[in-house]
Amino acid sequence: MSDQHSFETLAIHSGNTADPLTGAVVPPIYQVSTYKQDGVGGLRGGYEYSRSANPTRTALEENLAAIEGGRRGLAFASGLAAEDCLLRTLLYPGAHVVIPNDAYGGTFRLFAKVVKRWGVDFSVADTSDPAAVRAAVNDRTKVIWVETPSNPLLGITDIAAVADVARTAGARLVVDNTFASPYLQQPIALGADVVVHSLTKYMGGHSDVVGGALIAADAELGEELAYHQNAMGAVAGPFDSWLVLRGIKTLPVRMDRHSENAAKVAELLLRHPKVTQVLYPGLPEHPGHEIAAKQMRAFGGMVSFRVEGGEEAAVEVCNRAKLFTLGESLGGVESLLEHPGRMTHASVAGSALEVPADLVRLSVGIESADDLLADLTQALG
Repeated sequence: MSDQHSFETLAIHSGNTADPLTGAVVPPIYQVSTYKQDGVGGLRGGYEYSRSANPTRTALEENLAAIEGGRRGLAFASGLAAEDCLLRTLLYPGAHVVIPNDAYGGTFRLFAKVVKRWGVDFSVADTSDPAAVRAAVNDRTKVIWVETPSNPLLGITDIAAVADVARTAGARLVVDNTFASPYLQQPIALGADVVVHSLTKYMGGHSDVVGGALIAADAELGEELAYHQNAMGAVAGPFDSWLVLRGIKTLPVRMDRHSENAAKVAELLLRHPKVTQVLYPGLPEHPGHEIAAKQMRAFGGMVSFRVEGGEEAAVEVCNRAKLFTLGESLGGVESLLEHPGRMTHASVAGSALEVPADLVRLSVGIESADDLLADLTQALG
């Protein structure tokens, strides 16, 4: 599939080659562990064992590379499995990493509790300020890690500006593109070396699969990552790969609706007397609005807000919601809400990444916007 096609066409057709045996227009689920070889070393299509390669996963990985504009896509059992593989590939004892001051709690836990035990050090920086990133870099920095929009504070990083900092430092720029999805944002085109996804979220889109991905900007790094993917083994299974591949086909239309609904939700919250702050990059008053408008197609479906009355008031809003389901994760067609301080970001409590206790995070789904607004209004009392 030519990379000259539009995103919508790539999302549907890349990797989705008709089955040569039957003509099936959807790639089959190759639920198989091993493959018949035509003599010793005679592999059919390069397949020998499904940890190393599986045709359904190959279809997804080709699709991922195409829609992110990268040279190699790799699919994993979860987003954190993808991150773990990436860090083991790029880092070694004595290396240093710069991470965001509002990173996802699971990513922070990976650095603080796992990677640090290998002798890898990290510094926390406000990645929305390229000067702060530059100040955090030292002669051992090998990776600069960015989330934009960030989880859960919806911070925005200028990817191109931080890519310049990374190049000057001789470091790799890694961008977690989970909140935006490749439909709304293309980090590799802006200078990123690797894009990370939790495929569980918008890419799968239906809250029925767990997966992760890495997309490398250059083929050599892609080969290194593929070697470690096979050596470490945390690969996406064939059914999970098939589910994500199916989800990606509707990604553009879903993201358009997520973004439209989220903008209406943000406007409602902005006017509500019990809401003290709304965090959504689509609002002109958001400090990252201009950068987001420059590097994103739209502003996405995630909205966070702070509630008058502190932590207990925020928890009460979560408990009163009816149409917004109280639950972790995000990016599904159904709307979710959660209290990050007690749920997804409990692992950063007491650290420099601790989130406000009065914060509520919304994953705005694709239901009727009027119904969503009514539910939030009653939940806020």
